[in-house]
Amino acid sequence: QVQLVESGGGSVQAGGSLRLSCAPSGYTCMAWFRQAPGQEREAVAGIDSDGNPSYVDSVKGRFTISQDNAQKTLYLQMNSLKPEDTAMYYCAADELQLDCSVVPGNAWVGFFSHWGQGTQVTVSS
Repeated sequence: QVQLVESGGGSVQAGGSLRLSCAPSGYTCMAWFRQAPGQEREAVAGIDSDGNPSYVDSVKGRFTISQDNAQKTLYLQMNSLKPEDTAMYYCAADELQLDCSVVPGNAWVGFFSHWGQGTQVTVSS
């Protein structure tokens, strides 16, 4: 079982930025999810092996998902952070999904075979 490793979480004030990393990348479909206390895990963004990204509406224009094939690393650049972005963020990967378009909410969780341990993001107002 491949273990993905995330890093880059932390505490920032509203309006600030963070960049999350996840290794290794290179899967057919990779994604970022987040889970706030007492809430279900929800999709944030996805990217396919050709580098095509997709986002849920709440992060469009603020978050950017990307991958560096040479470094085998997936990134999530998060700008203009809001208190409601506070959550544990998880990296996920799958070898079989050909359609890597993000599915909002919790429904996409079951389609991923590999997960990281999570990295905490806290945004204060």
